[in-house]
Amino acid sequence: MHHVFTPGRVLAAFLSLTVAAFTGCADLGSTSQSSSASGSTTGSATSYKFQFGAAQAAPGYTLVPLTAVYSAGTGYGFEPGAAVTAVTGNASDPLQRGAITSAQPYTFSVAVPEGSYRVTVTLGDPHAESTVTVKAEARRLMLEHLKIPAGKFETRTFTVNIRNPKISTGGEVILDSREWNFETHQAISRGWDDKLTLAFSDTHPAVAAIQIEKMTDPVTLFILGDSTVTDQGGGGSSWGQMATRWFKAPVVVANHAESGETLKGFLKERRWEKVLDSMKAGDYVIIEFGTNDSKSSGPQNMYPNQDFAETYAPANTTYKELLKRFAADAQKKGAFPIIVSPSARRQDNLSGPGSLSAYAIAAMATAKEIGVPSIDLNTMGRQINTALGDEAPKQFGDQTHHVDYGAYLQSKCIVLGIQQAKLPLAKYIVDDFSFDPTHPQPTPSNFQVPADPRPAGAGRGNRAGGAPANAAPADTKK
Repeated sequence: MHHVFTPGRVLAAFLSLTVAAFTGCADLGSTSQSSSASGSTTGSATSYKFQFGAAQAAPGYTLVPLTAVYSAGTGYGFEPGAAVTAVTGNASDPLQRGAITSAQPYTFSVAVPEGSYRVTVTLGDPHAESTVTVKAEARRLMLEHLKIPAGKFETRTFTVNIRNPKISTGGEVILDSREWNFETHQAISRGWDDKLTLAFSDTHPAVAAIQIEKMTDPVTLFILGDSTVTDQGGGGSSWGQMATRWFKAPVVVANHAESGETLKGFLKERRWEKVLDSMKAGDYVIIEFGTNDSKSSGPQNMYPNQDFAETYAPANTTYKELLKRFAADAQKKGAFPIIVSPSARRQDNLSGPGSLSAYAIAAMATAKEIGVPSIDLNTMGRQINTALGDEAPKQFGDQTHHVDYGAYLQSKCIVLGIQQAKLPLAKYIVDDFSFDPTHPQPTPSNFQVPADPRPAGAGRGNRAGGAPANAAPADTKK
């Protein structure tokens, strides 16, 4: 039997029912693996288990009603706009006796403390073939176009990093207008809120269960950078939010990049301080800047009262000095810095040096001078542009920023660079990874990651930006 419900329409009714539904349940903040519910994180919860679509919950799991809209009171639920259908079955495995699905993407959130989490999803439909793509937080790609036969279920595990702006030594990161609503004093970006959010999409996204467990000793891959690297909220995309696709546990990606950023800005806004506060021995940090560091003047669109003149860093002097400082800071924490040259732009190819060649050369020279690993993303990007020829513009939403397809290829460049550098991190790359930037795969026509619904006002800052994965790009230079 199928039941359809749109949670945003009956929030008040659900909230009144929730109290009765969970009276007598085990403590929602329990640390026990077999706790019957997990919605609240006011205690020391380390495991959260949810089941969907079944007539009765499996032992230790909370059965989530179709009406469960996320609220701070319950600590879990669907985000507004979800229209999910329950599908029941009679499998012997209690986690396979039902599922939810939808004709459109839907999201489910759980309130969790800051930290890194191992997420296990049980996917499949008792009666129909399921095709699922899973993203976390601000559109971080976790599972891609997974096909599951009718009546079959598959379990997949991935890792998700959750953070907040607070710094343990006092104060917090100075967030910008894309990340923080200064009127309501609430996070806009899912990268800084107090929830772990999972988005399910594709042609038939069927989900039977979710288990979330806090990791005790993750290997964290921190990412620093600008709008070509950040978790874009909609429209455009970046390699940082695609990189999550390519690593296995215990590696967890923590993408701290942000639109408009520079090396100087990362220091001024305490972003680097936040990363160092979270960093431990054995972690890695990818450092990619240059696109905005090269700007000697002009309004800083993420911080309206600032000008790029304040953060300009000449390639052969200040830029190199700052890269060395970041690398040294990471090494003092026992972490491994990796310097990356800035992404190539749409017009860049192997026929010339590229629009950011001075910064690309300086980045590679800095890494060599101080003896740290490097990834020449700029050269690989120009190789891709040359190889794709007339189809190269399909990677971009404008002159600089990628759409999903381009970001996907850029993320493969980063992972290839990790392999080529023979870093210990490479042993955690997923088994199905392969890439050659001179013969890039997939091509635009066989790229299968579904586009996300574009929220109103999405884009960098308050501007709309980006384009569908295979759309012809705009001519705007940014």
